[in-house]
Amino acid sequence: MSRNILILGASYGSLLATKLLMAGHNVTLVCRKKTAELINRDGTEVRIKLRDEPTHRSIFSRDQPGKLDATSPDSVDLSRYDLVGLAMQEPQYTNHTIRVLMIKIAAAKLPCLSIMNMPPLPYLKRIPGLADMNLEEAYTNAQVWERFTPGLVTLCSPDPQAFRPPEEAANVLHVGLPTNFKASVFADEAHNLLLRELEADIDAVRLDGHDVPVKLKVFESLFVPLAKWSMLLTGNYRCITPEEPQSIRDAVHGDLAVSQSIYEHVDSVARRLGADPQDQVPFAKYAKAAESLLKPSSAARAVANGAPFIERVDLLVKLISHQLGMSNANIDRTVQVVDQKLNERIEAGGI
Repeated sequence: MSRNILILGASYGSLLATKLLMAGHNVTLVCRKKTAELINRDGTEVRIKLRDEPTHRSIFSRDQPGKLDATSPDSVDLSRYDLVGLAMQEPQYTNHTIRVLMIKIAAAKLPCLSIMNMPPLPYLKRIPGLADMNLEEAYTNAQVWERFTPGLVTLCSPDPQAFRPPEEAANVLHVGLPTNFKASVFADEAHNLLLRELEADIDAVRLDGHDVPVKLKVFESLFVPLAKWSMLLTGNYRCITPEEPQSIRDAVHGDLAVSQSIYEHVDSVARRLGADPQDQVPFAKYAKAAESLLKPSSAARAVANGAPFIERVDLLVKLISHQLGMSNANIDRTVQVVDQKLNERIEAGGI
C-alpha cells in the first residue's frame, strides 16, 4: 500500500524522499515557493554510488513508482499524510510560516520522524535522564517544540553524508557517504508498524538488479540515534576553526588521539544516560569513514557563508555533560570556538 509522507526540507529531505519514491510511496517536500516550482517542474535528482561501482548514478524522482510534489509551508493539507519527516536545519523552524505549520502538525497528532542532526526537544523528553534537564539554551527557539507529544516524535540518526553541489540547481543532491538512517521507535505500536513497513519496502528496492544503499533501519532503543553525537562533536563541529573551515577528515585525523578522546567521552555520556555499547559505533569505524569526508561539515559551511544561527548539537552535548557532572575541556573549547564565530557573524550582520 502506498503511503503519503510529508517531508519538511527539500535538500537533505530529498534523499529520504527518493528512497521512499523508489519503494512506491508518495512524498511532498515542503520548501520555498521558488524551489517548489522547480521541483514540480523538473523533479529531483539524487546522485548516489552503488556498491562496487566507480561513479555516482543519478536517480530522478520522475522515473520512480511513487509520486513527488513540492509545496510552500502555507499550502500544506495535513489530512493527506500518514507521517511527517523533519529534515530542515533546526534554526529554520523559527521561520513564521514553518512555525505555523508545526503548530498544525502538533495539533493533528501526526507521527514525526526527524532526520535532523539536532534532536527535537520532545524526543529528548522520552529519555528519562534528559526529561527534566534544562536544554532549551541549545535551541534557536525551543518554543517551536512545546505543543508536540513526545511519544509522537522519534529520531533518525542522519548518518548519510550529502550536500547540494554549489554549481547545481536546488533540486540536485550529491551523496558522499551512503550509510543508513537509523530510527528509534515511536511510543505507539501502530506507528511502529508503519515505520517497519517503510523499512521493508525500502530494503526491497533494486536498481538494475543492484541493491541501493541508504536504508531505513528501525531500532527499539531510543539511544541508537545518539551515536551520531560522538561523530558530530569529533568531526563536524571541529571543522569550525578560528580561521577558515577545515574538512571533516582533517578535523578527525589532524590529531587522532584527541579525536578519539572526544568521541569516547561523548559515548560515555550516552551510556550514562542508558545507552548500550551496542547502540554505538566504534571510533575506528568512524575514523575510517571520515577519511573520505573531504569537505567541511554543513555547519562549518553555513558559518563560513555568514549564517548567524546553526544547529547546536555541540552546545546540547556540553549542557548535558555539565548537568551530569561530566564536563570535558575539549568539548567546552569547541563550543567556545563556535560561539565566537557565530558572534562575529551576528555583529557583522548587525543582528
